[in-house]
Amino acid sequence: MSDTFAISANRQALLDTIAAAAGAAGRDPGDITLVAVSKRQSEERLDAALAAGQRVFGENRVQEAQAHWSARRAGHPDLELRLIGPLQSNKAEDAVALFDVIETLDRDKLAGALRKAMDAQGRTPRLYVQVNTGEEDQKAGVAPAELPDFLARMRQVYGFEIEGLMCIPPVEEPAGLHFALLGKLARENGVARLSMGMSGDFETAVALGATSVRVGTAFFGDRDT
Repeated sequence: MSDTFAISANRQALLDTIAAAAGAAGRDPGDITLVAVSKRQSEERLDAALAAGQRVFGENRVQEAQAHWSARRAGHPDLELRLIGPLQSNKAEDAVALFDVIETLDRDKLAGALRKAMDAQGRTPRLYVQVNTGEEDQKAGVAPAELPDFLARMRQVYGFEIEGLMCIPPVEEPAGLHFALLGKLARENGVARLSMGMSGDFETAVALGATSVRVGTAFFGDRDT
């Protein structure tokens, strides 16, 4: 089976599953964005995804995203790129230039670098705060208890409008508990959108309020070794 056919079929199956999960939860499927996670994917698979009609992509690293998308943007003005991996402060300028959404804001030093880059470029990517719902030492993100103060600083000190919250649940715990927590935090703090759910748990995320789901393997298939 060609990459083009397989990815088109995968995409349609995902959209159908999202629609069914949304319907079961009494939600409008149109309120949920499918983000195709394109890290470490081949040029052929990226082109197949575009040919299938996919326009929203998530990347983990700035440099790889530049290689994937800089040339393709000219031919696809409706492309939306989301940074879903950790961002180093010294990459803020490049990230602001390339991405339409940055989902991993999690510290003041990064906020300052983003503010400076936005002011210099006149470009304002939409921003999500990453929340470390499992409070894992090895994982980026703001601790839930620290989120209200962090959001206040982002809004008042840096002048950011925070569009959403994002989380990556611990692998050994039920994802639904973390999705429910993220939804609660969003409601309590006046944040509208939720980026949560991946290939193995996006239906649960949709049921619990996700407005975007980040899907890699179920969209592209297994990565080439």
